[in-house]
Amino acid sequence: MQDAPSLQEIESALEQVSGRVIETPVVALASDKLTDYLPDGARVTAKLELFQQAGSFKARGALINVDALTPEQKQAGVTAVSAGNHALATAWAARRGGVNAKVVMMDYADPVRIEGCRAMGAEVVLVPDVHKAFAEVERIKTEEGRSFIHPFEGKLTALGTATCGLEFIKQVPDMEAVVIPVGGGGLIAGMSRAIKLVNPDCLVFGVEPFGADSMYRSFASGKAESLDKVSTIADSLGAPMALPYSYDLTRNHVDEIVRIEDEEMLRAGTLLFDALKLALEPAGAAATAAAMGPLKERLAGKRVGVLVCGSNIGEAKVADLIAKGRALLG
Repeated sequence: MQDAPSLQEIESALEQVSGRVIETPVVALASDKLTDYLPDGARVTAKLELFQQAGSFKARGALINVDALTPEQKQAGVTAVSAGNHALATAWAARRGGVNAKVVMMDYADPVRIEGCRAMGAEVVLVPDVHKAFAEVERIKTEEGRSFIHPFEGKLTALGTATCGLEFIKQVPDMEAVVIPVGGGGLIAGMSRAIKLVNPDCLVFGVEPFGADSMYRSFASGKAESLDKVSTIADSLGAPMALPYSYDLTRNHVDEIVRIEDEEMLRAGTLLFDALKLALEPAGAAATAAAMGPLKERLAGKRVGVLVCGSNIGEAKVADLIAKGRALLG
């Protein structure tokens, strides 16, 4: 693939963001509250990217995008579209760079995310659905001359997420498989590139909800696909399409995409809360849910990494999700 990030570029990007983003910790999922649900004989390690600046991995790519702006572009400001995590990351990175931000979000986004963006100085535009959100951000970009920081497409965004992959493979160098959530594909595109460059034998699995499976469908058809409708509790994974750059990186470096039901994320999120007291949005539990579900047999006996990607969620919503997960666990 042309213009894929090299290992040297990824290492430079990691150095670039060092001290401004957090080198998030890893933890063994060894609690007795979890082991019966995990693959037999597997050693599973979670990277806790929910502890990242602005609450998710998105801070990495947003910062690299803001760093790359010219003085004229910084003066004109930036815009972004997001269910919340990327909007928060863009607002955070823009504030750090002294840049005005205007973010487009769905009106059903968690109020914690909306108010978090405003608290960091961003103007928030609310629209009723994800398709209208992409149309609105295009209008803002054209009419106001703002630079569009894409949530999951492009080399700079991939370099940002690749720093997460490089960190993870350095922290746990003997991993045999890694499970990564997929929304639009920006996270898995960059992470898988970094992981495969360091350890080509490490398996990389992506996981999507059945109701937002654009990358799964893209793998099946051989080209980036769009969805007419998105339906999942994991709004952070609810991108309506895959796009060429992130699709190509993912296609070239990911071994398989699997799908999970919303209920599997609810169960996994509740188990992670009980074992580690992590208050997760559903997307944050997706990789663990896949390890407990469709990938359980294939990961038996392996050294496995899972990415816990985000936690931008209000207390009431967390309590509701945990209660639903507990009911499903019986």
